[in-house]
Amino acid sequence: MIKHKIACAQLTPVIFNKEKTLEKAVAWIEKAAAENIKLLVFPESFIPAYPAGMDFGTVVGSRTARGREQFRIYSENSVVVPGKETALLAEMALKHRMYIVMGVTERDSVTHTLYCTMLWFSPDGKLMGKHRKLKPTAAERIVWGEGDGKTLVSFDTSIGKMGGLICWENYMPLARMAMYSKGVEIYVAPTADSRESWISTMRHIACEGRCYVIGCNQFFTKQDYPKEMQPELADDRPEVLSSGGSVIVSPLGDILAGPLYNEEGILIAEADLDEVVRSRMDFNVAGHYSRNDVFKFSAEDQPEIIKGF
Repeated sequence: MIKHKIACAQLTPVIFNKEKTLEKAVAWIEKAAAENIKLLVFPESFIPAYPAGMDFGTVVGSRTARGREQFRIYSENSVVVPGKETALLAEMALKHRMYIVMGVTERDSVTHTLYCTMLWFSPDGKLMGKHRKLKPTAAERIVWGEGDGKTLVSFDTSIGKMGGLICWENYMPLARMAMYSKGVEIYVAPTADSRESWISTMRHIACEGRCYVIGCNQFFTKQDYPKEMQPELADDRPEVLSSGGSVIVSPLGDILAGPLYNEEGILIAEADLDEVVRSRMDFNVAGHYSRNDVFKFSAEDQPEIIKGF
């Protein structure tokens, strides 16, 4: 029986500041390394922040000049993949022999389209792959483009088969099935949803997939925005824009760490792959419980599971 420490970092980004948020991420990676953590997960679009409370000057049928400038600032602070930010994160993964999953807003180097992206780094200092959110939710569609099946990635690694989805993609049954079909044992779910119901979703996915689930969110308030942007935030949003709610769940749906609310911190749990096997004795969604003679599943352009470090 081999157990590995898995963790998530619930943090407050330095909002709309790519360099300082990356510096903060590096500092917390160092803290996690002191705990001998093998997998560290960061929140959805941690770099340069999930833009909660912002409308970028939009209503149906019109946009404002001020909103366009806000979008430019957000774009300027987004991450080109690969680039100097990904190189530094890969260096940190190598230094500490750690898997790192980082949520970013990615800027395509050619089209300048933005994507909500999850980046995967391996302990040998490589960017293993990325996943672009398939369907931005509601007003997110103003900011982010849509990903495709080519980034429905999963990895066969030394600590288990890993994969995951971003925020409300986790409400898409077929997107989840795309992960389950690859035998994912550690399922990563960075999010911007801090409602109590999200914890139920994390527990459901753990039970459904018979896998460890890491749900990771940011914690920040209106006061964490740059002062010049605070007057632009929606009046009907609370002072605490994201209370967190990060959590780690076992393959049978038991909460192992968290949920953590209203503060920064690292949640840590031990993942035992033998427990995944035991949990699948009576239910295996992609195996003996799948009834492939009745149901047919395919994901367009989903790559084969990637052999990791």
